[in-house]
Amino acid sequence: MKVKMMSRNPDNYVRETKLQQHKLPRNYDPSLHPLEGPREYVRALNATKLDRVFAKPFVCNLSGHRDGVSCFGKHPKLLSALATGAYDGEVRIWDLANRLSVRSFVAHNGFVRGIAYAKNGERIFTVGDDKTIKVWNSLAPEVGEEEEPVNTVQSRYGLHGISHNRKDNSFATCGEVCAIWDEQHNDPLKTLKWGVDTLHTISYNPVETNVLACCASDRSIILYDQREAQPLRRVVLTMKSNKLAWNPMEAFNFTVANEDCNLYTFDTRKLQTPLKVHFDHVSAVTDVDYAPTGREFVSASYDKTIRIYHAHQSHSRDIYHTKRMQHVVCVAWSLDNRYIFSGSDEMNVRMWKSNASEKLGIIRPRERSNFNYQEALKEKYAAHPQIKRIARHRQVPRHVLNAQRKMRAVKEKDQVKEGNVRKHSKPGRVPYVSEKKKHVLKEEV
Repeated sequence: MKVKMMSRNPDNYVRETKLQQHKLPRNYDPSLHPLEGPREYVRALNATKLDRVFAKPFVCNLSGHRDGVSCFGKHPKLLSALATGAYDGEVRIWDLANRLSVRSFVAHNGFVRGIAYAKNGERIFTVGDDKTIKVWNSLAPEVGEEEEPVNTVQSRYGLHGISHNRKDNSFATCGEVCAIWDEQHNDPLKTLKWGVDTLHTISYNPVETNVLACCASDRSIILYDQREAQPLRRVVLTMKSNKLAWNPMEAFNFTVANEDCNLYTFDTRKLQTPLKVHFDHVSAVTDVDYAPTGREFVSASYDKTIRIYHAHQSHSRDIYHTKRMQHVVCVAWSLDNRYIFSGSDEMNVRMWKSNASEKLGIIRPRERSNFNYQEALKEKYAAHPQIKRIARHRQVPRHVLNAQRKMRAVKEKDQVKEGNVRKHSKPGRVPYVSEKKKHVLKEEV
């Protein structure tokens, strides 16, 4: 006779303390759970709806500037410090935790064109329309002391931007030429030029720190290596690029914000065609900045909105706007990947959540596990039509909606015209040109 023994281990169902949850045994055999798929789908649908219900991205407004905000500078060590420059030459240092301006001083006559922190965060470098580079202490002066720059360097050329090297004491400025400077010297170590009138933005690569890139007034993007005597190469687009940002995790990729309402992500090893064209803006894109993860970036535009993109997708995943926000000039993504800062023409700095429905404050472990479970469900059922429709839907301002309709009509009309011309031409006379190749004119080495 066969005897079956029942064996139960108390560790599987007895709590160790009263604070723990009761352990419930569960059989994961799929034949015992025939409705598991429909049940998960309903949970994913509810999670997607709740995501849109709790989507309140606006955190706070930092007011204090007396003119439009022109540029940002992020502290490399402190998450709570942010430097902003304005059109009237004023620089303000903000305490983001308390949402207060802790310092303000007039740094330049005219616009503040760029702000950069030193690699250790002890110095602040500013450039302006008065052709000067000023170095400031990142710490506020003592009580009774006046706000004075540590050093002032007079440049021969106009200055339009500044970027500091992440690993050493060198920084670069752009204007009529690209100049490489050292913190200890008042003369540039090296001057690089490629026959263009003005370079209006410059950015060091955060990984390959000897490589930097500029956007020029002749619609070109120029790559430099500070170890070389000449620029490396450049690519010319159909319209001017306003800003450039390197991917902090993929050292060879960068994204430019262009005047033609698009953003372009390039691979430095192959500049003939962009990796991806990012659409959705309806006016010139003024600024772009990457998340520290390298997976997403945020863009600012003259259409009074900011948009968040996945680095490898063409369309934005979210759009932020307010009734009072005017042309957005500058944008930055915080180094803890949780907040976005935007500066606009109406003198305000706004703080947003990078994830619109994220809960701020303390999150308990059970809450965290539930949020992770909901994210997994939303990702699993993301392609379902109903869930996809709810997740993608956004309310946009009326002027943006009308401009989108107009741009869509113009694009469809051009496609119809091109199709008619191709239909009545000899085969091969009117070639098919991909969207990526339409916007790049040439590459020069």
